[in-house]
Amino acid sequence: MSTLVVVGTQWGDEGKGKIVDLLTEYADVIVRFQGGNNAGHTLVVDGEKFIFHLIPSGILNDDKLCLIGNGIVIDPSVFIQELEGLASRGRPVTADRLRLSPNAHLIMPYHKALDHAGEAAKAEGKKLGTTGRGIGPCYEDKIVRNGIKVADLLDPALFREKLEDNVKEKNFYLTKLLNADPLDPETIYGEFQDYAERLAPFIDNVSVLIDDALHKGKNVLFEGAQGTQLDIDHGTYPFVTSSNTVAGAACCGAGIGPSKIDKVMGICKAYTTRVGAGPFPTELEDAVGDHLQEKGAEFGSTTGRRRRCGWLDGVVLRDAVRINGLDGLVITKLDVLSGLGQLNICTEYDISGTLHTFMPANIREVESIRPIYRTLSGWDEDLSQMRSFDDLPEKAKDYLKIIEDMAEIPIVLISVGPSREQTIFLKNPFE
Repeated sequence: MSTLVVVGTQWGDEGKGKIVDLLTEYADVIVRFQGGNNAGHTLVVDGEKFIFHLIPSGILNDDKLCLIGNGIVIDPSVFIQELEGLASRGRPVTADRLRLSPNAHLIMPYHKALDHAGEAAKAEGKKLGTTGRGIGPCYEDKIVRNGIKVADLLDPALFREKLEDNVKEKNFYLTKLLNADPLDPETIYGEFQDYAERLAPFIDNVSVLIDDALHKGKNVLFEGAQGTQLDIDHGTYPFVTSSNTVAGAACCGAGIGPSKIDKVMGICKAYTTRVGAGPFPTELEDAVGDHLQEKGAEFGSTTGRRRRCGWLDGVVLRDAVRINGLDGLVITKLDVLSGLGQLNICTEYDISGTLHTFMPANIREVESIRPIYRTLSGWDEDLSQMRSFDDLPEKAKDYLKIIEDMAEIPIVLISVGPSREQTIFLKNPFE
């Protein structure tokens, strides 16, 4: 038996979907534990591209059990669309392979309405760059104990009672404060009764299922979404997501104790990207940034927005190692750096003449960061066909060695392209 948590070390989009898909070969159970359909995990299998927003990345393996934990917020329409999309591509998913926690909270139409109207009402410079999926308002209702859980779908009377109370309150905010249109509770009730019928076969106690798997000696893989710097507590607040994205959230978001976690692995892109608003100390708004964006195909899998690109930020990486308790690293998109004559890695921050080795909590200080770089030579070789560490050019090995030295943990996998086979395994994290 072994358990492994996989998390992002940056601002998301590190390539977690591909890595989870690869590691699924060694796992029996794959668990999503936080976030919602504001995250997108992209996989390329046999030349075919898949993007998952809610369903765990391991679903393409027919003999694996995929679980959606209580820490997720569920948009039922998106969940059903993903099921129908897989079925239309000859990959139907049944309840024996996918289960959904009854304690997960539902994203309601008023959450999405509030998300859009609230963001639109903010002045320029104050916008958070939300995806508009209703994630934040749903987590907000959860915290103030107004949320509607998946379990409530199975009790029509309770669901109606909660819905009517919430719509009355939300319509007040929408119409009086945000100058938006009100919502009709009856329309929502009918829509969600249809969802209840579709979701019912998948609803099960995820905590118990994980515990059963561990008692049977099975390997369990916990799949995080987004990245450490988007964590509600530890990220660049307020430009963060509404959940805890760090490894510790796997316990709360799936229903297991911390003593059950064996290893934590961080996914780190060979450079840094960010989608939406918020500080980005190593951002490049020049030809190099354009190179990374174009060669790396850096568009958000959820929003389609162009990702901001910059040099690798070692301060962000070290923060992720500490906060998550990382045991090993996966470096993704190393191939994208080929062709750049000079590479920079940020090693510390200069803030008003004082050097910092961690991300400050004050957002004004974060916005004033001047990155201190270590410069090294790049390489021209195409890495996409290389399948062993020895194949890599010496300058690429030097780059990886600097990352290991900064993080003080080993690199266990290297990705040199989007497909499964474009991966160099140095060590199996489950071993």
